[in-house]
Amino acid sequence: MVLSTPLALVLVIAGLWSILIWPSYLRDVLKSPRSRDAKGAPTRYMTLNLMKISTAIIFGLATLVIGARGLIG
Repeated sequence: MVLSTPLALVLVIAGLWSILIWPSYLRDVLKSPRSRDAKGAPTRYMTLNLMKISTAIIFGLATLVIGARGLIG
């Protein structure tokens, strides 16, 4: 498959966005009092957000790789 340069750039930018933005949200989730119960165990809030963040970062990395490969050729 051949990607045009503008499309490849969009993919690279979208991938970088996901990789750069989601970790700050992860820090907020980990600091939140809703992340742990009274015993210190992870709550559903933490589990759900960790799944969401890790999925978004994985998709962002895949998007970045596809875009970069499109730019390289």
